[in-house]
Amino acid sequence: MRHTARLVVTTALAAITVAAAAPRGAEADDKVSIVTSWTAEAEHGGFYEAAALGIYKKYGLDVTIRQGGPQLNTGQLLAAGAVNFRVGSNNASGFNAVLNGVPTIVVASMFQKDPAVLISHPGAGNDTIAAMKGKPVAIGQQTVDTWWRFLVAKYGFTDAQIRPYTFQIAPFLIDKNGIQQGYVTAEPYAIEKEGGFKPNVFLISDAGYDAYATTIETSTKMVQERPELVQRFVDATIEGWYSYMYGDPKPANALIVKDNPDMTQAQIDFSIAAMKEHGIVDSGDSEKLGIGAMTDARWKSFFELEVSLGIYKPDLDYKKAYTTQFVDKGHGLNMKK
Repeated sequence: MRHTARLVVTTALAAITVAAAAPRGAEADDKVSIVTSWTAEAEHGGFYEAAALGIYKKYGLDVTIRQGGPQLNTGQLLAAGAVNFRVGSNNASGFNAVLNGVPTIVVASMFQKDPAVLISHPGAGNDTIAAMKGKPVAIGQQTVDTWWRFLVAKYGFTDAQIRPYTFQIAPFLIDKNGIQQGYVTAEPYAIEKEGGFKPNVFLISDAGYDAYATTIETSTKMVQERPELVQRFVDATIEGWYSYMYGDPKPANALIVKDNPDMTQAQIDFSIAAMKEHGIVDSGDSEKLGIGAMTDARWKSFFELEVSLGIYKPDLDYKKAYTTQFVDKGHGLNMKK
């Protein structure tokens, strides 16, 4: 199971009228594509909902959703122009683009909380994150330079604790002292189903790792040359997420299962419930600014956290990683029930 700028556009929205960003009628639909961060799942539900309900079409968009996966470098696809948008992991995707000179930018964040978790067996002495100090923890390589560094700094973890995570839960089920990474929306369900018990689940975000997640990224060229298209895509996706979280998710779920036949309805139901319970999609700033919200203050505070962990140098121009010009407008709030 996985997963683990602010571009200053001087010409931008001054020339864009409200009508330009609104749903269009008789004009031909713009063909665009987005690649997700993993195979089809509820964590991508808003994108599939916007497609299934014709929300993208309402905004003059003919959208193709491509599945990601463990062997697919979606960042390269976006940078090469093979797709128009991609679903990124968290703020770090934007920072890394700036660091490596890749002309891409984060334009929205569908998750207010990163769903990454640590999981342990109850009653094995690992009932807090602090108690896991010095003990083996199975994590993926991509996690080492993200929230693992946060745990090192806050709880005194060391790299000597790291064990490889194969994205399979069988080793965890066998080892009663096992600790592994996961998503709050995914692995806990599989563990309870296969192991017959509820594991301890600790959100890294609740410990202070305040990253946005499931970001929408596009090219800086797209933002400069087609800001009205970016706005339509963001607005439609936001509406898709409102419908998926507060309306009827069945249309999206049907497309998810069609793309990923291994996905079960029980897993989808668990994931949706977990996203609601933990405020993954809608909490904090999004409650007033709308789903997709991002603020300068939070980008700044997360960057300062990353600098304090030694992941980035303080002179990185992190503001090139994102733009808030397409979000924070309360779009879709009227859909919330």
